[in-house]
Amino acid sequence: MPQTILTCQNLCLGYETREVLHGLSFVLHEGEALSVLGENGAGKSTLLMALAGLLRPTHGGVALSGGVARRQIGYLPQQTPAQKDFPARVSEVVCSGFLNNLGLRAWYSKAQKARAWEVMGQLGVQELEGRSFRALSGGQQRRVLLARALCATQKLLLLDEPDAGLDPVAAADLRAAIVRLHREHGIAVVLVSHNIEYALAMADHVLHLGKTRFYGTPQDYRASPLGQRLLEQ
Repeated sequence: MPQTILTCQNLCLGYETREVLHGLSFVLHEGEALSVLGENGAGKSTLLMALAGLLRPTHGGVALSGGVARRQIGYLPQQTPAQKDFPARVSEVVCSGFLNNLGLRAWYSKAQKARAWEVMGQLGVQELEGRSFRALSGGQQRRVLLARALCATQKLLLLDEPDAGLDPVAAADLRAAIVRLHREHGIAVVLVSHNIEYALAMADHVLHLGKTRFYGTPQDYRASPLGQRLLEQ
């Protein structure tokens, strides 16, 4: 049976006096894909920030296990205008995924540089290594940032609408790359997406946030009144 690598227990999240999520509990197993669905404002991005350790719960908690440390989580947040204009070479952006694992060293090891080259190959961006990140297309930038997230982990990726704002071809290519990383390399994925069909095809389990909450298999979600209503939209 796969190991549990992440447990949310009675998790409550909020900002100042506004509560966003209340009493959320679920587990994530090694190599599993969890798709997080829900309306805008339901707390999907907030949840990923908490899983990444960037937001302190107001109650309850997130526990890691199975050899996963906080600094070894790969996190791809929604892209901001500032990120799109980042003044660095592609290879520098990808290698920056190792920053939390440098320890006392001042720069990246040969093994880390080799790993960066490997993940750039997996995502088809090796030929871009010397180019300026700000000069890339949107799809190329998202692949580079996904490679950066992969440099931080070999076990758990948190992806917040990774294909948002991309043209249909670039979005489809990126979604296919994420599926390969999950299925061929056994990386657990927590995915927030507005592409319902992709999210359900990717997932082992579905977590729907909002006034009505659901946690279960994609098949059960499709059969539920909540899933049927969302899929009809």
